[in-house]
Amino acid sequence: MKIIPLHTTQKPTIQRAIQQDREAQKEIFDYYSPKMLGVCRQYVKDNHHAEELMLSGFLKVFTHLQKFKHEGSFEGWIRRIMVNTCLSYLRKKNPIRTTDEDYVYNDLATESLENTSVEDIQKLIDGLPEGYKMVFNLYAIEGYKHAEIAKELNISVSTSKSQLFKARKWLQENYKKVNLILEDGK
Repeated sequence: MKIIPLHTTQKPTIQRAIQQDREAQKEIFDYYSPKMLGVCRQYVKDNHHAEELMLSGFLKVFTHLQKFKHEGSFEGWIRRIMVNTCLSYLRKKNPIRTTDEDYVYNDLATESLENTSVEDIQKLIDGLPEGYKMVFNLYAIEGYKHAEIAKELNISVSTSKSQLFKARKWLQENYKKVNLILEDGK
């Protein structure tokens, strides 16, 4: 089986950026900054703070660029730096608190999200209690496993699983409330 090398077009740009070539750094920033702002926005509600965190993350990217080994996705490497930058910020701002509220889970049919805008979904996610939101983002959006989340947030694996369960339940309940309000307004 022949393996096709990925991201070969980025390698020269990355090498130039390592050599402090400002044009190459700008090229990398311009290409990845919109996506990375979205990543930061997943963790921080305020757009200005998210932008500051993205800039701080890119500073780390360019400071540690020589550590990128060209194994795997360059975008994934940058994304991981952005997530860690956001988590560090949130840890300093407020210690991460998990919520112990219990929800009785009843098997409700999942509502269709077809007619829901991305902005409305983001508002729902922003409304999650902080512990739920962190675990939900790391698991559902970033693809972390519960063991990785537990290590990253200094919680147990079972706490990670329960926070995800509660986040999903919270999102379901609040999505239904939003739909009822919208239907009443018609």
